Parts: sequence; structure tokens; C-alpha cells
Amino acid sequence: MRLNTRLLIAASALSIMAAPAAALANQAAPAAEVAPAPLSELIAGVDIPYESFKLENGLTVLVHEDRKTPVVAVSVWYAVGSKNEPKGKTGFAHLFEHLMFNGSENAPGDFFEPLQQVGATDFNGTTWFDRTNYFETVPTGALDRALFLESDRMGHLLGAVTQANLDNQIGVVQNEKRQGDNQPYGMVDYEQLETLYPSGHPYHHSTIGSMDDLSGATLDDVKGWFTSHYGPNNAVLVLAGDIDLATAKQKVNKWFGAIPAGPAIEPVNAPVPTLDAPVTKVIYDQVATPRIYRYWAIPGLNDKDAVPLEMAGRVLGGLASSRLDNELVRGKQLAVAVVASTSSFEQAGQFEVYADLKPGVELADLEAALDAEIGKMIAEGLTADELQRAATQYAAAEIRGLDTLGGFNGKAPTLAQGLLYSDDPEFYKKRLARIASVTPAEVQDAAARWLKRPVFKLTVMPGTRKEGGENRGGYVIAGDAPSSAPQYFWNPASIAGPISAAPVVAAPKADPDRSSLPAMGDLAPLDFPAIQRAVLDNGMQIYLARREGVPMVTARLSFDAGAAADPKDALGTQSLMLQAMDAGTTSLDATELAIAQERLGASINGSASRDNTSFTLSALEPNLGPSFALLADYVRNPAFDGDELERVRSQQLNRINAENTQPLALAQKVLAPALYGPAHPYGSPPSGLGSADIVSGLTTQDLREFHATWLRPDTARLYVVGDTTMEEVVELANQAFGNWARPGTPAPAKNFDIAIPAAKPRVILIDRPASPQSLILAGKVIDKKGTDDLVTLDAANSVLGGSFLSRLNSDLRETKGWSYGVQSLLMAPEENVAFAVYAPVQADRTGDSIAALREDMSKFLTTDGVTEDELVRTVNGEVRGLPGTFETSGDVLGGLVNIVELDRPDNYYELLPGKYEALTPAVLDQAAREQKLDDGLVWVVVGDAESVRPQLDQLGLPVEVAKPARTGE
Repeated sequence: MRLNTRLLIAASALSIMAAPAAALANQAAPAAEVAPAPLSELIAGVDIPYESFKLENGLTVLVHEDRKTPVVAVSVWYAVGSKNEPKGKTGFAHLFEHLMFNGSENAPGDFFEPLQQVGATDFNGTTWFDRTNYFETVPTGALDRALFLESDRMGHLLGAVTQANLDNQIGVVQNEKRQGDNQPYGMVDYEQLETLYPSGHPYHHSTIGSMDDLSGATLDDVKGWFTSHYGPNNAVLVLAGDIDLATAKQKVNKWFGAIPAGPAIEPVNAPVPTLDAPVTKVIYDQVATPRIYRYWAIPGLNDKDAVPLEMAGRVLGGLASSRLDNELVRGKQLAVAVVASTSSFEQAGQFEVYADLKPGVELADLEAALDAEIGKMIAEGLTADELQRAATQYAAAEIRGLDTLGGFNGKAPTLAQGLLYSDDPEFYKKRLARIASVTPAEVQDAAARWLKRPVFKLTVMPGTRKEGGENRGGYVIAGDAPSSAPQYFWNPASIAGPISAAPVVAAPKADPDRSSLPAMGDLAPLDFPAIQRAVLDNGMQIYLARREGVPMVTARLSFDAGAAADPKDALGTQSLMLQAMDAGTTSLDATELAIAQERLGASINGSASRDNTSFTLSALEPNLGPSFALLADYVRNPAFDGDELERVRSQQLNRINAENTQPLALAQKVLAPALYGPAHPYGSPPSGLGSADIVSGLTTQDLREFHATWLRPDTARLYVVGDTTMEEVVELANQAFGNWARPGTPAPAKNFDIAIPAAKPRVILIDRPASPQSLILAGKVIDKKGTDDLVTLDAANSVLGGSFLSRLNSDLRETKGWSYGVQSLLMAPEENVAFAVYAPVQADRTGDSIAALREDMSKFLTTDGVTEDELVRTVNGEVRGLPGTFETSGDVLGGLVNIVELDRPDNYYELLPGKYEALTPAVLDQAAREQKLDDGLVWVVVGDAESVRPQLDQLGLPVEVAKPARTGE
């Protein structure tokens, strides 16, 4: 993806010499059975203190003070979603979310412009069944500007909504719909909703809406929709971060106080339906293997059964050690993947179970076994240990969420959702307390009550899609309309005082001056944590960035390997090794390894980039010691059991097959060798999955040899971010890794001294029949390395295609309406960098889109270079956004890794603002033109060849047709 130069950090280093390693055998000690911190202790650490007030117009405001970073998260939630849409107006709530980004009466133009200018991060908007939200995290000095923008679109929007804007956004939304429909299993959500909920039910239709309803939207329709639903009395505003209550009252009242209240919203009746009889359906799609689903409609968030059903889903198929994993994947080996989960809306939801068939297994056998496991849980219940592990994992996820102020899942949205759905900002606490106290009997009772009802059984089979998502009618169930099941409400809001008790702030006498955007206040510079360093006797390097405030620690153990280390005659070896490592150690089998993580609330994941193989640990601070020991056992002592190898081999083969059904994966498989040549370390498909024939023949010895060759202490780097000290980290690292002796042989090296093919402009077409969209992916290798200073080139690319407001996205999305989103990016591993363009477009505009992209790039690189306004926007966004860029521990970890692995000087980040501020349009133009970004591009197109090929023949480029993908290739 696009290189973010803000992640290239420098910080002062404190060198700490590690204590000598203990003289132990060259193997990690088995992960001992330890008593993790009690669940009550973990839950006690989940706290988002807040204060509240109301404006006279009904706007409710919540304020959470958190001074760790000089930013404020602004989150506005409206109690309107797709469930509020009348017949014939499906998709309106989501369409309006798009329109509200197109400017308001006093802030004309795209809202992303002023947001990027102030360095906003985490800015977006989303729509779902029960709500619409808008959010951004801004530097503290930009809060007035963010509140100006949010209040202007709340109270001063309609004068800026034009027919041209409406027509454009209808096209954008329809392309968003096509993009979702074009994915494997893209029809499933339609089937689920239209079957479980009867026609006319608020949850019957998808939030994206129907093509016909979207096409029929008129200007009067959308203006009426806004007037009826977007008043301050139907909204919640949360401010979280570098702010206090007094400041919030003054600023919010200034900008929102004079907006008049809107009409009261009519409540929506959305009872939980029950099918009159079981429903079975089979559909066909471009998928790798048959998938079977089981669905039931269930009660919503505030029902007393919501938590028991959530826990039932986690124990059944949500944990790594779940019932379905143990029985269907590891035990009988009938499936390659299983999932059980709940989707909870405000007034209803779904219980969903699915399983992907293992090749060579009879579908009927998998169906019988899946239904038997569901029935067994209902009949026999679950154990206290299973429930405890599920609850611990849930609590751990909540704790990790405290690391983010805004965005999709941080503190601000947590408070807002609680108030909006349950009339209680502290609903998250009540839910956690409920999860900690729920009993196995309650879970069994709820599962029996809801899952014994008639089920919807859906099977998705590989084949040609026979019904599309663009003009679907409601799925009609024979017989009477489904009846409503009884509901048993648990109302957590009754435990605490209602939010309506919040003090009311008197309205201002007049609306503030909106003739111009508010001036920026003082901006605090980034305060990145100091980087501390240590080295173990065996050569393992340790880097710590201490970060207090959240009781969790994130660590990454990284080795100089990656996909580029895969043997060219055995592609897929590393990926299979990583999956086999997940299947157990010499002391813990796969299930025991999963259980150990769940009891600790920890998560260990192995992954590979182009250049590095990494193992990431997310651990709760009270359980850090045993979590570290588990990481060491995982990395150093993989069992590589023969039977388990066959199981994970079948899973990898299925993933290889799945690649051939996914548009982006197909394009990447073709583009990488076309750009770098198949002999180059970067010339293999970036997924690293390899080919079916090679993976089928790999042995446990192959995996052991790769592990021994590339995973060694003297090439290992341990990065740690969190609430800990270097002394503690060194002690834990010595205990876990200190006796890991470095090999006597030289460390392996990857050979990058391989000629890259000369750029050969052409189009490579991959036929994917019946695709409603075409996926365009173009690229070329440029004369840069990832270790080079890419600030200038990255800034130039931001103007061309690297940001929402870029030339390419503005043209194809905002002007022409042919795409949901276009991006150009620098794919920057440590060695040879590639420039790429990504553009999913509607199928009938494939050729036109490539022509437009080529024209836009040509103008940018010749006569129509970077403007002063584009430069200012880019520089302001990068410099002012620095504090928000490192808001979370994950952000800091990414920066820490980039400093070390891209060989940046320790003061690099302090120099970045100066680097950006020294840029000029001429300098950006020169950087882009030197690389001739549009010269020699290889264009890969994944789409319906019958309709797309004639369009491509008009481009004046050679067109090659790639061999059609088949499962197993």
C-alpha cells in the first residue's frame, strides 16, 4: 500500500546492555500452566470516564478527557439508518451520508479538503441499519474548524445540495454496490436479510439499497429526508481527547447552539421474526469451495439474551479453540474453515454459522456434522472454562479498543453507541459485567430458545452466478408472513441514571460568523516516545518505545526473511510453515495452544511481508510474563507434526483456490512477475501462498529447514510498545530467548542482484465472467529503494493519486462517477520500489477509465503539474497530522519498525516537518517526472472479457489474455 512517510520515525535511543543469558539447552522452555489475571481485574481496567451536557435544541454532548496526545476525536452520530427508509427509498440513508461530504452552504466543496488541511486522521462516515455517523480526529488547535464543519452540515446543508452532486453520488454509491457484489460470496447478505426478515420489515433490505431506488432518488426526496432526520435532537456528539468540559461547552454551544431542533423521529417497529418453517436455498458464485450457512434472527443489543447468544457464538465458532474448529477442522477434518458469530443491531440481529467444505469431503457429511455440533451445544451446554476463555477474549478486545480515541471502534464511538442504542454511554461496562457474570446455564437456555426455531440453510456452490445483486426482489417465503417471537428485555440503562439528566446549556443569541473557516489554533509538535535499545548475548536486538495509559503491550519479533526468502522452486514454503506453526508446539497441540492464548487474553499471529517474517504478540499487561513465554514456545518449538501438516496443507490449497476467485488477488498474481520478472525475489505473487502443485509436495523436513535457516536469534529484532520498562523486557527476553544459541553458519541472504525486465507497456486481461465491475491494477518498477528518502516522491504521489482529493480519484469518482475509489501508491519494500494504480470501475467504462487515467497522468507529468493549493494541502496534512498518526500503540510500533528496518536516522521524524515545508511545486514535479511514472505501465484488467475486450482494443496498447484461472493453480 501507499508508503506513509509519517511512519519513518526517529527518536533518541537509550542503549541498555542485556544481562547474560542463562546456560540452558537451545530450546525455549515449554509454556508453563499459569494462572492468568482474574477476569474481574481485566474488566476493572476498562473505563472511559465522561461528562455530559445538552443544548437547548436537544443535541446531547459527551466529553472524555485524555491528554496523552494533542488531538481531539470528534464523533457525530445520528439516529437514522437504513431501517428508517420507506418502501421505494432503499439506500437513502447511505446516499445522504455521501452527499453530506460534498460541502455545505458555508463550506462549499468536498469536506475532505479542509479536513486534510488541518491534518485530520481517522476521518470518514458510515451508515448502518440503525445510525449514520461522521468522525474525524484533529489536532487540538483545529477543533473549532472541525466543529464548524460538522455544525454546518447539520444546520446549513440544503443550499449546497445540487442536482449535479446528487447525480454524481448516485453513481458513486452504485459503484460501491457493484464493488461489494463483485466479491466472492457477494450475494450472501442479500439472501440472509431477505429471508430472515419479511418484506416490509426494517431490516429486510441491505443498507446499500437497490439500484432502481438509488436511480430514482430526486432532489426533493433527499431534501425531505434531511429535514426529517438530521436535526440536533436526533444526534449525539462525542468529543474525546485533549479537551475538558468547560471548553467543550463553550465551543459546542457556539457552533451548534443556534441550529433549530428538527421534528421528532417516529419510532421504528422492528420485532424479531421467526420463520414458519425451515428454508433451504442453494446459490452459485465464483468461490473456491462450497460454503454452508445456518442463520436465525435473534434479539437486539438490549435483550437479556444478547450476551448469552454472543458467548454461544464465540464458544461454538468464534474462538481458535472453538467447538467447530476442534470437531470439524482439527478432528474429523471435514472443513477448512468454520465461523460462528452474532450480528447485533439495536432491535434485532442474526446468529450466523458457516463452514467451508474441505476438498474431497461429501457436502452431506459436513452438513450433518455441523448441525450435530449446534444441536450438541443446545442439548449439553458448554463448560465454565469455555465460557471464561470467551469472556476473557472479549474483555481483551475491549481493552485494546481503549487505545484509540475515535475512528470506527475507539472511545468516542463506544460512548456514542451506548447512548444512541441503550440510552447509556456506559453500556459497554454493563455489557462487560454481564459477560463476566453470565453462566453456562444461561447460555444454554438462550441457545435453546433461539436456535431451536426454524433455520435458514444457505449453500453457496462454485459455479456461474445465476442471480445478481443489482436488481434483486425480496425473497418470498411460502406461507404466511413470519411471526414475531417473544422478546425478553434486559435493560442495562435502568442500572444508571438516564442521560436525559445531563445539564442543559442555554442557546447562544445568534449563529456565529460563518463567512470563513475558523483560524487554526496553536499546534503541539509530535512527542514520540524515546526508543530504548538492548542486545542479548545471542545477538537478538531489542527496541522499546514505552507507552503508558492502556494496560497492554504489543510486541513484534521480526526476522530478515519474508516472501522474498521463499525458494523459487518451492514457493509457498514460508506460508505453509507459518500455518504449521499455528498448529502447535512440541509441548502444546493446536487446541492447547489456542486455549493458552485465550486464557491469557493474548493473541499471537505469524505473518510475512516482502522482506520480513514476523510474529506479533498482543498481551494484557497483567499477563505479560506468561504471554512472552508462550510467544517463545510458539516461535522456537514448532511441532511440525505430520498429521497436522496435512490439515493445514488442505487449508492453504483452499486459499490458493480462493485467490483465483478474488479480483485483486488475481491481478496481483499476474502483475508481480510481469513487473519484476519471475526470478526476482519480488517477482512472486505477494500473498506468498505459492502454487498448488508445489504446496502439495512440501514435507515437514522442508518446513524445518526453512525455519532453521531463516528464523535465528542473530537476525531477530524484538520490538516492544506498551506500559512496561526495558528492564522488564530484557528480563523476559532472556528468560524466553536467552538460551537460543546463534548458529555457527553465516546468516542467509536474499539475492537482489537480478535484472528487472525493461518496462513493456501493455494490457493483460484476465477473464472473470459475469463481473459487474472490472478491477484495474497497473504498475511499473521505478529507480528507488524503500530505504531511500521518499518524502518528496510520496508527496507528489499524494497529489496524483495517493489521497482522496487526488487528481485520479477526483476525476474517476467525483467527476465521472465510474468508480467507488481510485488510488495510486508506492509499493515500497526495502529494495526495489514499484509505482501502482488501483481502480475498480464499472464494467462498461473499463476502457474509458484506463484512457482517463492515462490522460490524467500524462497531464500531471507534463503540462499540468502540482499547484500551490495542492502543495499546501499536502504539506499541511502531513505536518499537522503527525500527532494523530501516532495515536495508538500499533501506530507507534509501525513507526518503530520503520526506523530500524528502513535504516532511518534517530532524528528522522523531528526533521520531517522541515522536509515537507521545504517542498515546492517544482520540486514535486521534478520528483514525479524523473521517475516517468506513466511510462511503461503494465495494465492488468480482471473482468468479463466478452464485454471488456472490445473496449481495451481501442486503447492503442497491446492486449494479452492471461490463461484463465482455475482452482488449484
